[in-house]
Amino acid sequence: MSRPPIYNAFLHLTPNHHSHGFWRTPEGRVQYGYKDLDPYIDVVRTLERGRIDTLFIADVVGVYDLDFGDGSTTIRAGSQFPENDPITIVSALGHVTTDLGIAVTSNIIQDHPFSFARRLSSLDHFTHGRVAWNIVTSYLSNGFRNYGYDTIVGHDERYAWAQEYVDVTYKLWEHSWEDGAVLHDAETGRFFDPDRIHTIDHEGRWYKVQGPHLVEPSPQRTPVLFQAGNSPAGRDFAARNAEVTFLPSMSPATARDDIAILDDHLRSVGRTPDALKKIVALSTVIGSTEEEARRKQEYFRENIDFEALQAFWSGGSGIDLSAVDPDTPLAELARRVQLGDHVQSIFRAAADATDDASAVSWRDYLLSNGLLPGKFAGTPEQIADHVAEWVAAGADGFNVVPITTLGWWDEWVDHVVPVLQERGLAQREYAPGTLRDKIFGNGDRIDAGHRVHQVGLTPAGV
Repeated sequence: MSRPPIYNAFLHLTPNHHSHGFWRTPEGRVQYGYKDLDPYIDVVRTLERGRIDTLFIADVVGVYDLDFGDGSTTIRAGSQFPENDPITIVSALGHVTTDLGIAVTSNIIQDHPFSFARRLSSLDHFTHGRVAWNIVTSYLSNGFRNYGYDTIVGHDERYAWAQEYVDVTYKLWEHSWEDGAVLHDAETGRFFDPDRIHTIDHEGRWYKVQGPHLVEPSPQRTPVLFQAGNSPAGRDFAARNAEVTFLPSMSPATARDDIAILDDHLRSVGRTPDALKKIVALSTVIGSTEEEARRKQEYFRENIDFEALQAFWSGGSGIDLSAVDPDTPLAELARRVQLGDHVQSIFRAAADATDDASAVSWRDYLLSNGLLPGKFAGTPEQIADHVAEWVAAGADGFNVVPITTLGWWDEWVDHVVPVLQERGLAQREYAPGTLRDKIFGNGDRIDAGHRVHQVGLTPAGV
């Protein structure tokens, strides 16, 4: 391991990210501040104090249960609704931090690649090279209808679309401006060298973009690229495009298998396994003793709104879980979701991580084994042991999912981070440079085998 594991702090600009209904408790009422800026300022200052690598801001552009009803359950419970636009907060958070990376989620249906590339380059300048992009294809039918489509586009078709979308951004970021195009030469009157700035003249199935890019090259040019798809199409997309990917793995054993599959994909497209960091979810309940941690975990689970939780996973899976018997075996749900066009990896990963998926009901799994924050309850020392098991399995880092987006991070930074640092499982200081250099240690630019170097200024091949 060349550096300690990567830690991303998971965040939504919403009342409830995954802790559906916990806002009703005294501890959960901190989420009332989801629409204010100051609580997020407090969060990033805490994260930087704990030397967390990246703030990861998730996003959705639809209501989860409008596929199967009137959206009233999601709306009633504030389950990832409302959802403020994450890109609007990046400059403010970047201004009050110096090293923390900021990863913003934006999907292919919500913005044109030309305007999005311009926006990300601007933010990369404003943060001195600390921006990342979480590439998503969008999995809510309501999200597609919000942007003028009759329904969700098919699963693999979304990835073909996404490939052209990112190819347009690559051309703008990497090929529209040559190195040396920025002159600032007062004697010749040339602020820029026009001979080194080019149109991209992209013509593809979905987009026609002339260019040139309207922002001069930012410190990273291309922001660090995150991606979370784990279907066959998603894995292929990750191998070609991602620098950090989120595995669906729910145990160290399944992580080994998922990592081996991805490494084979990487080699097949001419990239090395270390060009893609593989990260798993880590969500803990922290206690000074194991008994205290388990008591807090039980209290959390007792205050989950099960109806809202079902509505949330209905939207993501494409299955109307409100109409499914909660005693349905997990294996049956895993089989059924493969037939849909939504998120195909959720139930597969859940079934793979369960010893006998035919003997575990959906309700029991949902409330006790996964898909909720706080899956692991323990002391800081036990959490460090848990982290070490994942690292031994090959995980490069963790997406840390809090119980509440706001108000939880001081406990993690004050109690868990020092133990991780003592064991060499978390960094004590930030490395210098851009976010990419901090993560990979190889400079500001994307790896030599990446697709950005292959697309050039030629029509897209999808």
